[in-house]
Amino acid sequence: MSVLTRDEAQTRAQILDVERYTIALDLTTGEETFDSRTAIRFTARAAGDTFVEVKPATLRSISLDGQPLDPALLDGNRYPLTALAAGPHELHIDAAMRYSRTGEGMHRFTDPTDGETYVYTQLFMEDVQRVFAAFDQPDLKSVFSIDVTAPGGWTVLGNGVAEHAGEGRWTIAATPLVSTYLVAVAAGPWHSVTTEHAGLPFGIHCRRSLAPYLDADADEILDITRALYDRYHEKFDEPYPFDSYDQAFVPEFNAGAMENPGLVTFRDEFVYRSAVTDTERQTRAMVIAHEMAHMWFGDLTTLTWWDDIWLNESFAEYMGYQTLTEVTLPRGLNSVSAGESPFPDTWVDFGVARKGWGYDADQRPSTHPVAVDPDAVPDTASALLNFDGISYAKGASALRQLVAWLGDKGFLAGINTHFARHKFANATLADFIDNLASATDRDVHAWAEQWLRTTGVDTLTAEIAAPEPAPNGNGNGQSWALAVTRDGSRPHRITVGTYDHALGAQGGPGHLALRDRFELDVPGDGTPTIRPGRRPALVVLNDGDLTYAKVRLDTASWDTVLTSLSGIPDALTRAVVWNTARDMVRDAELPPATYLAAARTHLPHETDLALVQGVLSFAAGQIVDRYTVPEDLPAARATLTDLCRDLIRRTEDGSRPGLRLIAVRHFIDAATQPDTLRTWLDEGTVHGGPELDPELRWRILTRLAVLGATDEAAIATALAADPSATGREGAARCRAALPTAEAKAAAWDALFTDDTLSNYLFTATAQGFWQPGQEELTDGYVARFYPDAIALAARRGPAIAEAAGRYAFPAYAVDPMSLGTGTRALEDPDLIPALRRKLVDQLDDLRRALAVRSAVALAG
Repeated sequence: MSVLTRDEAQTRAQILDVERYTIALDLTTGEETFDSRTAIRFTARAAGDTFVEVKPATLRSISLDGQPLDPALLDGNRYPLTALAAGPHELHIDAAMRYSRTGEGMHRFTDPTDGETYVYTQLFMEDVQRVFAAFDQPDLKSVFSIDVTAPGGWTVLGNGVAEHAGEGRWTIAATPLVSTYLVAVAAGPWHSVTTEHAGLPFGIHCRRSLAPYLDADADEILDITRALYDRYHEKFDEPYPFDSYDQAFVPEFNAGAMENPGLVTFRDEFVYRSAVTDTERQTRAMVIAHEMAHMWFGDLTTLTWWDDIWLNESFAEYMGYQTLTEVTLPRGLNSVSAGESPFPDTWVDFGVARKGWGYDADQRPSTHPVAVDPDAVPDTASALLNFDGISYAKGASALRQLVAWLGDKGFLAGINTHFARHKFANATLADFIDNLASATDRDVHAWAEQWLRTTGVDTLTAEIAAPEPAPNGNGNGQSWALAVTRDGSRPHRITVGTYDHALGAQGGPGHLALRDRFELDVPGDGTPTIRPGRRPALVVLNDGDLTYAKVRLDTASWDTVLTSLSGIPDALTRAVVWNTARDMVRDAELPPATYLAAARTHLPHETDLALVQGVLSFAAGQIVDRYTVPEDLPAARATLTDLCRDLIRRTEDGSRPGLRLIAVRHFIDAATQPDTLRTWLDEGTVHGGPELDPELRWRILTRLAVLGATDEAAIATALAADPSATGREGAARCRAALPTAEAKAAAWDALFTDDTLSNYLFTATAQGFWQPGQEELTDGYVARFYPDAIALAARRGPAIAEAAGRYAFPAYAVDPMSLGTGTRALEDPDLIPALRRKLVDQLDDLRRALAVRSAVALAG
């Protein structure tokens, strides 16, 4: 199959205007294929040659302007249109198309709970060709009119309002001008909750087996949706540009969600079957906010080519977090769980859960500018690699810094100019910057060069001079001087926070009180900033987290942090400090044991659930599992277990169910002995709560499998009790985690030979296979991973390649031999780009883990 190059797209865009697609899909033709008939009305501006893309199981017929063409001329995914005359044309294509089991194209899923079948499209980048023929590039926008024939009892959803004409025939209202990759269809016996808002139909949908869980959260989801819709209309001059707003929670979805206009698709894990924390509910709300922002930035105004993907994702990431904060905090849209706080500042969750993703990606060999050079995205295969922490988290951080510098009013004025000039059309980075510049006197073009065209993470380091007499006699007759050094090239506008010990105050260890916050431009003129009074106990650069940079505290401040981190009054400031500690561990500047000790000291006093979850995840997944040298592992695991046990004890009164749930989950995952877990599983509850729901049952059973404390019969019994899709995934994870040679061999065959696993079952099996402590069983598979994964990716495509590189990689084999084997594998000419990128990133993380271990060994 040929990938589309930028040069080919530019040439075709100069030749063609595409007016309308009329598409008929028949979903009643069997379980393997569906019928797709497409009529494309277009105009050739001049005579010449071009092509249309389609990936059929069978191309039955093709005709141009009523004249039949030879289907045998299809070359991979391209059908040539040669000697095309200038003027209007109509192309007809009749094909049978394959259903997907990997979340690409038209994905088909049969729910094991009740046997009901659902299909939905995911047409991003170039997968529209798996569903209907198209001139498939973002700047050939068109009107799409779709009819669907579906089995009786099914409901069809689309980009516009869908009407049932009887006998399974559905007509979806024609779209305005949109790009091919944004067309969407979802069909099946959906359970739906519908309402109306601002004169438009709104709906949320899921498979029938999840109906009770969607109904339980329907008010929360719809309240958030309506509030976000209204707030975006306060921000944006252009009204919502489509005729309805449906949100479908679909099975086995590869991404978090997809911004199809009028029909946003989400992974249906967001319909919670089991207990979740307020932070997880907040994450769902943020994804709703992110995708709604795309209705304007991405759908109304679309990138011209994939080098500007950050324009879509960075904007939606920034706007999603910012707008959710605006609609939840002041308007009281709180979590529905009892006893917890309302949604806190979403930027704390961003700082903990997203920003580290950007920092990590920006320090790998695969880093790239937020706005990549067009030459770096010559085709769609290379474009797919840029959906990463840079395009999302770093780009959103850059926009947040821009708003801090430009002001919210000027930023929104520029955005509204951008929408007005490019609605239902396409735009580039140059257009975006010009439109921002039109609303301000500041040099936005220079800002863009410094922030969007550069790579890497700047480091800001605080240097504090000893106290000296204050020239104006303020304070206690002393003053102190702050100098900030910058390792990097970007300008930063930051807030500096200063804190003093608060004697006698209530709170965590060493409670601190804010003395002052002041703004600082970095770099300045080189003159230290003089502040009155005694030297603060703690000086925090980037307090408020408004810029994108690593931070290093002065020595005295770091000493204060180790004793008083949980005593910092503001959660966002604590997030900045925890991220500093995280960065220092990754850079081999802070021993992993020191981070773990800080977590043990301060997490029992932490009030923000996002911080607890983020710190525990890093402590467990990186500190214990990857960075700790083998001789220190028993102590590290004991510290982690003691911390979780302490959190469980502190929540026995039921006042903080979210914190207790986090602690129980991590206690299960960290357990080195099966006794407590067996007791919980047998009794169906954690002593003092919570009762075991499906997620906790499968989590316990997975850990018991790792410890060799369960068997295939127990897994089969659990699956019989929970025969759902997530139950099947849990069983697959457990079976792969069993510490026997036979279990590992069967899992490996399922992953790399069988080729029948869906994307979700593949991921679950891979997650179970590699387990810390099972090295004797899995060491022999490390070298096998690379040739087997390379061959698998070539057979099954980018989605499975991504899953293999992310979940099936031998991440716990932290040794030079594993690194050498992987590095040599990068030379394999058969590596497809999606897998190569994942391996480059994973091997760099492995190299970093080895460096951390080496630093510990040298220090010891």
